[in-house]
Amino acid sequence: MAKLTSESRWIDVTVPVKEGMVHWPGDRPFTSKSRGDMNRGDVCNLSHFSLGAHTGTHMDAPLHFIRNGKPMGTMPIDAVIGPARVIEIKDRESIKPDELKQHRIRKGQRILFKTRNSKRRWDNKPFDQDFVHIRCDAAEYLVDRGVRTVGVDYLSIGGYERDGVETHQAILGAGIWVIEGLDLSKVTPGRVDLVCLPLKVVDAEGAPARVIVRQR
Repeated sequence: MAKLTSESRWIDVTVPVKEGMVHWPGDRPFTSKSRGDMNRGDVCNLSHFSLGAHTGTHMDAPLHFIRNGKPMGTMPIDAVIGPARVIEIKDRESIKPDELKQHRIRKGQRILFKTRNSKRRWDNKPFDQDFVHIRCDAAEYLVDRGVRTVGVDYLSIGGYERDGVETHQAILGAGIWVIEGLDLSKVTPGRVDLVCLPLKVVDAEGAPARVIVRQR
């Protein structure tokens, strides 16, 4: 991979973290409090953040849905740095096996799914219960293909009221690392270089991440 220079045309696919951004129902919303303000005479500016591990663009570790699964602190870096594929999904409801079979997904690939979720700025809208997700049988197909990493363009690989638990259990149970909450609106489907750096939080089931891609 080339050096990270401004001329490399890297695309930041991370959703900006800000107050009022969409979050999973029942999860903690992001808040930022000032603990130091130079305009008030303090020696420096200092902020205190409060957020859930699954805020905005983030990663799921197997521990998220698998008892005694691997936590974030054990993630191998090569799971989220290297060549990847952005696959555009035409189905407006969910990701299904029949559509996946058309893309000849291979063992060890890092796959990022671009769906209709990316066609709107979902990060500053109310939570969408009908977002495109990976159906359980499609999750099992990805496991059978032996993919390395899966990324999606909304807050969950599984649906809100269906396939949520089952999809997570299938993918995370197979040791596949998961990136959720990507903004792929400016990314053309095809091959990319991927760099994803989640916070290295010991024993955590997930962590916020900064993610960039470069078209190949």
